[in-house]
Amino acid sequence: KLCGYLNKLGIKGPIKTWKSRWFFYDENKCRLLYYRTSQDINPLGSVDLSSASFDCKMENGEGVFEIRTPSRAFTLKAISKQAMMYWLQQLQMRRWEFCNTQSRFPSNGILSCSFAFVSYFVFTFVDVVDNEDFLPPVKTPTEAVGLKAASLPAPQTSTALQNISLKHPWTEIQNTVYNICGSKQLWGSNGNVFSFDEFQEHPENVDEEQEAEVEAGCAVKEGTLEDGRMGPRLNWIRKARWMNSGFPGSEELSKEKNSMDKVSVLQQQILMLTEEVKSQKELVKLLHKALEAAQQEKRVSTIYLTAAEDKDRLELVRHKVRQIADLTSRLEALEQEKKELEQILALRDSHIQELKEHVQLLMEKNHAKQEIIMTLTEQMARELSDPLQEANTITVETVYKQQEEIKHLKDDIDAYKTQNQFLNSEIHQVTRLWTSVAENEKALLMKCACLQARNCQMESKYLTVLRKLQEVVPGLPGSHAELVKNLIQEALQWDVEEEAEEGFNLNPVSEYDEYGFMTVPDYEVEDWKLLAKIQALEIKSNKLRSQEIVEKPLRDRWNSIGELNPSAELKSLIRSGIPVEHRQRVWRWMVSRHCSPVPGHYQRLLEQSRSTEHPACRQIELDLPRTLTNNKHFSSPTSQLIPKLRRVLLAFSWHNPAIGYCQGLNRLAAVALLVLEDEESAFWCLVFIVENLMPADYYSDTLITSQVDQRVFKDFLSEKLPRLMAHFEQYRIDVSLITFNWFLVAFVDSLVSDILLRVWDAFLYEGTKVIFRYALAIFKYNEEEILRIHDSVEIYQYLRFFTRMIMDGRKLMNIAFNDLNPFPMKLLRNRRSMHREELEAELCELEQIKAAYVKERAEQGP
Repeated sequence: KLCGYLNKLGIKGPIKTWKSRWFFYDENKCRLLYYRTSQDINPLGSVDLSSASFDCKMENGEGVFEIRTPSRAFTLKAISKQAMMYWLQQLQMRRWEFCNTQSRFPSNGILSCSFAFVSYFVFTFVDVVDNEDFLPPVKTPTEAVGLKAASLPAPQTSTALQNISLKHPWTEIQNTVYNICGSKQLWGSNGNVFSFDEFQEHPENVDEEQEAEVEAGCAVKEGTLEDGRMGPRLNWIRKARWMNSGFPGSEELSKEKNSMDKVSVLQQQILMLTEEVKSQKELVKLLHKALEAAQQEKRVSTIYLTAAEDKDRLELVRHKVRQIADLTSRLEALEQEKKELEQILALRDSHIQELKEHVQLLMEKNHAKQEIIMTLTEQMARELSDPLQEANTITVETVYKQQEEIKHLKDDIDAYKTQNQFLNSEIHQVTRLWTSVAENEKALLMKCACLQARNCQMESKYLTVLRKLQEVVPGLPGSHAELVKNLIQEALQWDVEEEAEEGFNLNPVSEYDEYGFMTVPDYEVEDWKLLAKIQALEIKSNKLRSQEIVEKPLRDRWNSIGELNPSAELKSLIRSGIPVEHRQRVWRWMVSRHCSPVPGHYQRLLEQSRSTEHPACRQIELDLPRTLTNNKHFSSPTSQLIPKLRRVLLAFSWHNPAIGYCQGLNRLAAVALLVLEDEESAFWCLVFIVENLMPADYYSDTLITSQVDQRVFKDFLSEKLPRLMAHFEQYRIDVSLITFNWFLVAFVDSLVSDILLRVWDAFLYEGTKVIFRYALAIFKYNEEEILRIHDSVEIYQYLRFFTRMIMDGRKLMNIAFNDLNPFPMKLLRNRRSMHREELEAELCELEQIKAAYVKERAEQGP
C-alpha cells in the first residue's frame, strides 16, 4: 500500500506554512487522500491523479515536488530525496495502470469490419508496454512509506495550531474524538494504533482542504535565507540530509520487546494527545466567541420581533440609532486620538532617526579606527612573516574553497540529472496517455459516423416505403389511406432542430448546407418533397461512410498544395471535388488564368449603370426574385445578395452589349456570388464563363450555339448509350426539352448543391466538355429505370425529376470521367462545326420561306 507522511504547503491569509499530512492512495478512484495523522478516520481532502501531472525542481529545495491537476496544484515535500523519487515513481505507475484500464471500451456488434479493425488497433496500442526506462527504480524507504510508517509518531510542528485545518473544524473534532476513544481502547492492549481496514472505510466524496498552494519561488526564497545563515556548512548539511532518510525515533521503535521503549512510545502519544487537547480547547474558545456574538444578535432580533406594538419596535429602532450615533462619536474621538498619537509617533521617529544618525556617525568613526588598526597589524605581520609561507597559506585556502565549490557543483549536477530523468519519463508517459486517448476518440468518432450513416439509410428506406405506399393509396381502405397520409406529413414536417432540443442528434441532415441551399427544397408536389428528402439522407449517408476513407485523404492532399499550377494531379483533385475551405481560392485562380481583371473597370460599369438605364434593366428586375429560390441568400427580396446580384448583371449588360442580358445569366452569377462572396470577383467569373468557356453566340438572341450543342449531345447519346437512345426514339422523346436548360445554366437548379458544385469545379477548369460528360453520366446513372418505363407521358414525368434520384455523387463522377472515356475535345469541335452548318442552312431556308410568305401576303393585300 502506498501511504506515508508528507509535508503539504498551504496558505492562511498572508501566512505560508508547511503542514504534516498522512497521505494514502485510493486504488479504486486513482485519488490521493490526505489526513492530519494516520489515526484519523475522516480525510481532509483528496488529489485526483487520473488527469494530473508531476514535476520536481531542484530550485524548490530537497524533497519538494508538485502534483498539478486541472483545477489546482499541490506542493508536497518528502523527508528525503529518495522518498521523493519513490513517491513520484509510484504515483506515475498507479496513474498509468488506472488510465490503461479506463481507456478500454467494448466493441459493438452492429459495427462493420472496418470499425472492428480500428477497435483492435486501439486495444493493441493501449496494451503495448514500452520497456524504455528513463529512471531506474528507487528502493522503497520502509521507514517513511508504508504501514510501518503509520506506527511512528506524526512529525511535530512548532505550534499546536499550525498543523490543524481550521477550514474543517467538524472533521478535526470527529478525528480527535475518534483518536481519544481509540487510544483509550488500545492502551490496554498491544494492538497497532493504525487500523488499515478502518482507513479504507472512509467516505470517498470529501471536500478538499481549501488551502491555496504556494509558488515554487517561496521555497527558493526560504532556501536562500537558510544558505545565508548556515554559511560554509551548507554543503555538509546537504550531504547529511541526503544520507539520512528516516524519522527520529525509528531505532527505539524497532525494539518492540523492550518495555522501556514501549513506555517511551506511550509517553510520546500522551504528549501528542495533550497538544491536541490544547489545540481543541483553543478552537472551542473561538467557537464560543462566535456563538456569543450570534446569540446577542438573536436576542436583539427576538426582542424586536416579539414587540406587541409598532411604537415599541420604533423605540427599539431609535435606541439602536442612538447607539449608532454614540458609537460614531466614539469613533470620531478615537480617530482624533489616533491622529494625535501619530503626530507624537512622528516626533519620536524623527528623534530616533537623529539618534540613529549620531550612532551611525560614531560607528563609522569606530570602523575607520579599526581599519587603521587592522592595516597596521597586517603590515607588521607581513614584515615579520616569511613571504613564501604566506603564499602557501593563500594557495591552500584557495584550493580548499575550489574543492568545496566543485563538490557543491557535483551535487547540483546529480540533482539536475535526476530531475531530467524523471521529467523525461513523465513526458513520455503523458504522451502515451494522450495518444491512447486520441486513438480512442478517433474510434468513437468513426463509430458515431457509422451510426449516423446507418440512421440516414434507415430513414431514407422508411421514406421510400412511404412513397411506395402513397402510390397505392387509392386502393387502400379509408382508415389505412388516412394513416399513410399522416405518416407522410409527419415525415415531411420532421425538424432536426426539435429533435436536437430533446437530446436526439443522430440525424445529421440540417435545413441548409454550407452555401445556404435547402437540403430538402419546399416543393409543392408532395412526391417531390419525399424524393428530395430521400436524396438528402442518402447523400449524407454516403458522405459519412466515405469521410475517413475518401474525404479525409483528399482534404489532406489539398492542404499539402501550396501554389497552384496546372498539372495532371491538380486536374484529378479538381474532378474529385474541391473542399469548401479551398474552393474560393481555387475558383479565383481558375478565373484569373484566362480572364485577367482590369482594375477599376467594374466600378466604371457601375457608374454607367447608375447614370443611364439599360434596356435589359426591367428583365433583370423580373428575374431577380426567381433566382435560386431554394437558397436562403436569394429567397427573400430583402436578402443581402440580391442587390449584389443586380449590380453584377447590370455591369455585365454594359460590359457586353452584344449579349446584354439573357435569362440564365442570373443563375450563373448567383452561384459565383455564393462561392466567391465578392461581387467584383463574381462579375469576372461571369465574364470568364460567357466569353471564355462557352462558345460564341451561346447566349445571343437566337441561342444558335445552344441549339447546336443539343444536336451534338444527341449524337453522343446515340454512341455512348444506344439502348437508351433507341428507347427514346421508339416513344418519340425529345431529350432537348430536358437537357437544354442543363447546358444553358450548367445544371443550376437541376442537381443538388453538393453534386452541382463538384460539376462546377471541373467545368471552370476544363470547359464545356464537362457538361457533356455529366449530362451523359446522369442518363447512364438512371438508364435501367428509364428503360423500364414504356409510356411517353410517364417518361417525360420521370425525366422532370429524375436528377433527384441521384444519391451517390462519387458514382456519378466515376461514370462521367471513367466509364464514358474516350471523349476527345477534337471530336466535340468537329461535331459542333458540322451541326452549326446544318442549323445555319436550316435557319437560312426558314428565313427564305418567311420572306416569301411575307411577300405573298403583301401582294394579296389586306
